[in-house]
Order: sequence, then C-alpha cells, then structure tokens
Amino acid sequence: MPTLLKYFKGSVFVTVAGLVAAYLIGGTKAAFIAAILSVLEVSLSFDNAVVNATVLKDMDDKWRHRFMTWGMLIAVFGMRVVFPVLIVAVLAQLNPWAAFMLAVSEPVKYAETLTSAHVVVAGFGGAFLMMVFLKFFLDKEKDVHWVRLIEAPLSKLGKMEAVEIAVCLAVVYGISTMLHEEERFSFVIAAVAGLVTYIVVDGFASLLETEQPGDAGVVARTGLSAFLYLEVLDASFSFDGVIGAFALSNNIFIIAIGLGIGAMFVRSLTIMFVEKQTLDQFRYLEHGAFYAIGALATIMFVGTFHEVSEVATGLIGAGFIGLALWSSVRHNKST
Repeated sequence: MPTLLKYFKGSVFVTVAGLVAAYLIGGTKAAFIAAILSVLEVSLSFDNAVVNATVLKDMDDKWRHRFMTWGMLIAVFGMRVVFPVLIVAVLAQLNPWAAFMLAVSEPVKYAETLTSAHVVVAGFGGAFLMMVFLKFFLDKEKDVHWVRLIEAPLSKLGKMEAVEIAVCLAVVYGISTMLHEEERFSFVIAAVAGLVTYIVVDGFASLLETEQPGDAGVVARTGLSAFLYLEVLDASFSFDGVIGAFALSNNIFIIAIGLGIGAMFVRSLTIMFVEKQTLDQFRYLEHGAFYAIGALATIMFVGTFHEVSEVATGLIGAGFIGLALWSSVRHNKST
C-alpha cells in the first residue's frame, strides 16, 4: 500500500486544495460538484492513462518528465480552461479576455456559446479517437488478440494500405447523413481536420527518424512527436468532458477545479502504469483501453444527434478496462 500511495501523494494534495478552493468559491454544493466532476473525469479518462503509458514506456526520461510536468500544465489549464475560452472567443467574436470575463460575469451565456460548438468538437475529437482505435486494431503485424473473432480479421484487413482512413471517412459520412443540414458541413470539416491532425502527428516521428538515421538527436525529436501526439489525444478526450461538465455547473472555476483534480489522478495512474510495467503484466489491458477509445469515439459521433449520458460513457469505458483486466488475470493464471 505505501508503494502505491507514493504515486498519488500529489493528486491527494491537489484534491484537498481544490475542494477547499471550491468550497470557498461556492460552499458545500460547489465542493460536491467539483468532486463529482473529478470522479467523472477519471472514469472517462482511465483508458487515456493506459494509452499514455503505452507511448511513455518507449520515451526517453527527458521527454517523459516534460510530459508529466509541462504536459500536465497544458492538459489542466490549457485544454480545460484556456481552450474553451478561445472557442467562445471565436464563436462570439470576442477577444480572449472578453470571453473570459463573459465566463465569469455571464456563465449561462458562456455555457450556451460553448455548448453550441458541440458538433464541431465531437467531429474533431471523434475522428481523432476513431483513428487511434483503428490504427491499433487494423495492424497487420498485431499478433496478440484479446477477442480473436473480431481482432484477427481486423488485423488481416490492415494489410490494405490506408484502410483505417477509408473506414474513418465512411463512418464520418454515415454520421453526417443523420445531422441537420446546417450542422452537416461544419461536422464534416471538423472531422476531416481531426483525421488530418492524426495523420500529421502520428507520421511526425517517422518523418524525423528518416532524416538523420543513427543521430542521437532523433530520439529527442521523436520524443517531441510523441509529446504532441499525447497532447492532442488528451485534447480529444477532454473537449467533450468540458462541454458535458456544464450540465453540472456553469462556473468556469468549479469546472476547472473538478476536471483538474481528475486530470491529476490520470497523471498518477499513468506514472504508476509506466514504472510498475503494468501493461507487461496484464496482457489485454491495452486492448481494453483501445476498445474504450473506440466506444468513446462512437459516443462522441452519436452525441451529435442523440444525447448520451456522461455516466453511461464512463461505465462503458470502465467496463472494457475491467473485462480486459479480468481476462489478463485469467491468462496469467493459465500460463
């Protein structure tokens, strides 16, 4: 137990400080809402921690440390506070400071403006996450299968060049036909932007590695590409959560505190997974995380025309992780 606690000391400190701050802002109710938001954030982003660990285990120590420090600042303050304000600034044609003051003085109007961007956010984030999901399973070199009936055929299909892009575009087109005409164009543009972003970020490492093979500097640049990949991945996870948080509170500070606490626990989980080599110990945990990402991408797409509960989203993700963990334990006992 003491060994596990060392990973969560910082998160516990942030939790206490955050809940005290929330109480000072809005009393017991505000502190309770912040606590609920933090739990939802962890449940929605647990699979994000597993995928983060997958990338970080191959990172050099310098870039791993940068992700855990600067990356967390970007994740907590950038993606969960600054970026929503910038979205509102663009939509309402305000400067960023005016958009921030709108969030403080007219939270209802701020929430309505941000929520109006849901289709665009879901298009971008859904497409990016869908590509993450497809890239993992449509891999011709993948030889470890959890649900063989599904994964073996997908692995074979991966022999087709760029098949994941074709599948993603087909899904985007199918979803667009279910949207209102005035939303269709913006959704497709946002989804294509998410797909292109994935291709650029995912291919960045390969591009740099071919420039100077054998150069020690390539490691650092590859670390940069992985850093960017993880930041966009976190953004894709957080966008929908930030918008959904306004169902519980219109106060930008309470939302930032709740989601920030959750993000800190995701960071702690990521560090623990990397240092304790959890992915090596549990054979199918990674598979469960990517299934959860595929489910989240699907839910984000479906959410553009039909409301989906945040609780249901969290339970589905947790369900995949739980089943994968159980299957891994069973596999370990049988070997």
